[in-house]
Amino acid sequence: MEDKTKKAGSNCETCVFYDYDEIEDCYYCTVNLDQDDLGNFLSGTTKSCPYYRFYDEYKSVHKQI
Repeated sequence: MEDKTKKAGSNCETCVFYDYDEIEDCYYCTVNLDQDDLGNFLSGTTKSCPYYRFYDEYKSVHKQI
């Protein structure tokens, strides 16, 4: 029996929530993590980000075709 669930990603550079801040001149994550999630993420107890969503800049174009 196959596992058809998607696994969360771990590459921030391809995530929807990874944005560039022109004022600070750096990239950052825009997800508002609660204290528990942030602690788990910083301590390395999570294998990948549970909020990761792949950013596809051509998604709207695919729908128009």
